[in-house]
Amino acid sequence: MRLSERMKLVKPSATMAVTERLAAMRAEGIEVIDFGAGEPDFDTPEHIKQAAIRALRAGATKYTPVGGTAALKQAIVTKLRRDNGLDYSAAEVMASCGGKHALYLAFQALFGAGDEVLVPGPYWVSYPDMLALAGAVPRIVRTREQEGFKLTPGLLRASISEQTRGVVWNSPSNPTGAAYTEEELRELAAVLASSQVAIVVDDVYEMMVYDGARPRHLLQIEPRLRERTAVVNSVSKTYAMTGWRVGYTAGPRALIAAMSTLQGQMTSNPSAVAQAAAAEALAGPQDCVAPMVSEFRKRRDFIVERLNRIPGIRCLKPRGAFYVFPNVGAYLGREWERGRIASGDDLALYLLEKAKVAVVGGTDFGYPEHIRISYAASLPTLARGADAIEEALGRL
Repeated sequence: MRLSERMKLVKPSATMAVTERLAAMRAEGIEVIDFGAGEPDFDTPEHIKQAAIRALRAGATKYTPVGGTAALKQAIVTKLRRDNGLDYSAAEVMASCGGKHALYLAFQALFGAGDEVLVPGPYWVSYPDMLALAGAVPRIVRTREQEGFKLTPGLLRASISEQTRGVVWNSPSNPTGAAYTEEELRELAAVLASSQVAIVVDDVYEMMVYDGARPRHLLQIEPRLRERTAVVNSVSKTYAMTGWRVGYTAGPRALIAAMSTLQGQMTSNPSAVAQAAAAEALAGPQDCVAPMVSEFRKRRDFIVERLNRIPGIRCLKPRGAFYVFPNVGAYLGREWERGRIASGDDLALYLLEKAKVAVVGGTDFGYPEHIRISYAASLPTLARGADAIEEALGRL
């Protein structure tokens, strides 16, 4: 069977590949410590699960409107007003089958053949491939480790050209955990306001910010950007609901209508039961969030300090998300029985086999001299994993 040419534009997700390899090893009875997971290790809060149970018992198991139930749309509107100071109507929001699906729809609706879209690096592995599927040309804007992997106003201004159609924005970042201060956002917003580019804001880690108050939203700082911005979010990270598969988008009415048309021909609506749970998550009690964020902060402090004690590892302290992105360049060029370690991906394979610790190589994030480590694991597990990594690296 001959596959379509578009399949040459994409590759399997590096993060999902680690998850699948980990599951296969565990099925063989091999104990592996998982530092590759891009999901909280906490259970979905009980009041959210109970909302799903009530929906099941009420018979909410049918199709819903493509963009989501009225209850979920109102919950999205409520959340955006409460947490972000942004006012949207029900016609300006929609729900999708996870944040990844929402981003895919936004890229398809906004960009076309040859459109240049700026993607600050390091970037989430799926951005370039999803843009390529839309026919767009992802242009990677490399940020520097010594500047905290943050985009500067000067770099952003220099990167926007006559060919630039859009920019993807993610703060806190996957994979680095880099998060912008309000002053930094204000300076970057001024550059964006002087251009005409469309902006796709990926807010999935917005609540996971440490070391100070969460800044105001980009659109609250610079309201003039609202009419050319898609705000994408998800219940997955904030409420430990990765498996429920509900994401959402807020944006101009015409964009939401276009994305809804696409979704109607792709997946129809998200799961009716998951929508009921998501509505409770977004509009219900929020006291479940702070304890998770507090625990992530403790884990971040531990893993950064522990990794920086390993000879040859250099690890910045991130301000958000639940990842660290250590530089492992000191180990590149070393040899083991499988050959030469030429990248963080090769080192990730070495650590999986020799330390029985799963991490993700940095190549598909755009920085092959790094690895991504998720600290969505208990402190004892982080300690055991770090010890195993140090011992394995000491044998190289």
